[in-house]
Amino acid sequence: MRSLFDFHGGVKPDYHKEASAQQPIAVAPAPTFLVVPLHQSIGGMPRPLVAAGEQVRKGQRIGAADGNLSAAVHAPVSGTVTAVEMRRMPHPSGLFALCVVIENDGREVWIERQPFDIHAHSAEQTRAYLRDAGIVGLGGAVFPSHLKLAPGKAGKLDALVINGAECEPFITCDDMLMRERAAGIVRGIQIMRELLLPTRVLIGIEDNKPQAIAAMQAACAGLSGIEVIAVPTRYPAGGAKQLIRALTGIEVPHGKRSTDYGVQCFNVGTAHAIHAAIDLGQPLISRIITVAGNVESPRNYDVLIGTPMREVLALAQPLPDTDRLIMGGPMMGVAMPGDEVPVVKATNCILAGSKNLFPPPPPEMPCIRCGDCAKVCPADLQPFELYWYARARIFGKTQEYHLFDCIECGCCAYVCPSHIPLVDYYRFAKSEIWARETEKEAADRAREHHEFRQQREERDKQEKSARLAAKTAAGRERAAAALASVTQTEAAPSPATEARKALIAAALERTRAQQVTPANTTDLAPEQQAEIAAIEARRAEIREQARPHLPPDN
Repeated sequence: MRSLFDFHGGVKPDYHKEASAQQPIAVAPAPTFLVVPLHQSIGGMPRPLVAAGEQVRKGQRIGAADGNLSAAVHAPVSGTVTAVEMRRMPHPSGLFALCVVIENDGREVWIERQPFDIHAHSAEQTRAYLRDAGIVGLGGAVFPSHLKLAPGKAGKLDALVINGAECEPFITCDDMLMRERAAGIVRGIQIMRELLLPTRVLIGIEDNKPQAIAAMQAACAGLSGIEVIAVPTRYPAGGAKQLIRALTGIEVPHGKRSTDYGVQCFNVGTAHAIHAAIDLGQPLISRIITVAGNVESPRNYDVLIGTPMREVLALAQPLPDTDRLIMGGPMMGVAMPGDEVPVVKATNCILAGSKNLFPPPPPEMPCIRCGDCAKVCPADLQPFELYWYARARIFGKTQEYHLFDCIECGCCAYVCPSHIPLVDYYRFAKSEIWARETEKEAADRAREHHEFRQQREERDKQEKSARLAAKTAAGRERAAAALASVTQTEAAPSPATEARKALIAAALERTRAQQVTPANTTDLAPEQQAEIAAIEARRAEIREQARPHLPPDN
């Protein structure tokens, strides 16, 4: 018997799992219209590959992964794209996001499907294929699986942990998947083993699922290095860090990757999706969903991505007093803004709520610092301190108390005698910190752009000044050269200059020879004689001014 490790905290709520696990998984009928959100995983939003009016086939890629931290999206049915537009998302905010709306033609015309031979391709090519097949974590985090299938710096893992704990109340989709499709899960685990090269594989399943444990043990019979382990039933044993701690004794601190410690964790649903993509050539277009809560016939359904939640809920016959819809379980689930929102890859449960099933919480009262929240916190935090600082908006202190180590499991709020919605305060603090960091990053980028612009303008000024100085220096050099040329010319007249001077002298001589005494210059009045004398004086002055430029008289 393997010895298990304990993790701090945890609670044992009423699980309410029996009702939805009585019947086998049923296939939900395909709706007439499907709304497929493009953004269904952590990372960038896929780029739309289709437009309104186009015909698509089942399994066709309609959204391409945006970079490595992203995953593709595919058409769940064959039909016509009626719109690529903003639709409401399955999120408590009620925000809208870009979706592809497909009208089902009912013909189920698939793309060409063929297995992917991982032995004929490199590990990197296999990971790229899984990215383009839209494989993400189906345990709730929807992290792109191809990124987790890298073994880390060491090149291999010590342990591959497969999460079949499923600790959240009401949810039984993983339980039923293990009971009915254990062989496919194990085949997906073998594919992951070839990519990650782990020394051992540990499949953790809570001990309140004996049929699932038996089915997985039977599927693993004869396979070395794979062990199915029953872990004690305690919420949240299904948290990745808590399960890794229980099975291996390793505690992965916040900000570190489990691969740094030689461990990686995948959900059983993810393993089965990898098997379908590699062995059957089928991208991720559907998933198993538990429909439970305030319904007549709780059950698990294989539902196409993009199916409106109201149509899935109708299969379980909701009771008349149903007043809300929750995606997920009662501990970590979130209320939906309406029943028209679509099923996405993160949807593991649709829980119908009512006042009888989930009574309104009593009024919030002041914290009495009883410490019960700290006793049950699986992350070993001090929730009451986080509460005080979050409420006072002292967000720096919340980070000092390791706010981001909180997995929002809800154990603290579950045991709080003052009925304080502690998780809501933590989510508020996280969102504020993220918003401020985003604003700071934007401000830093703006400052960098401003400084760069100033540097560029200063550089342009310096370059302009340098060009002007160079131009001025060149002009001065040209002027000096011209002056030197003139001086040299005056010091040593050239033959051409001498010829010009001779021509000027000859012209002046001809002018003097042509001068005659006017016939009317005799018997002049004194005024006329004075005017003539002034003219002659000016002429003599002009001749004197021109004399330096004339050749000397012979």
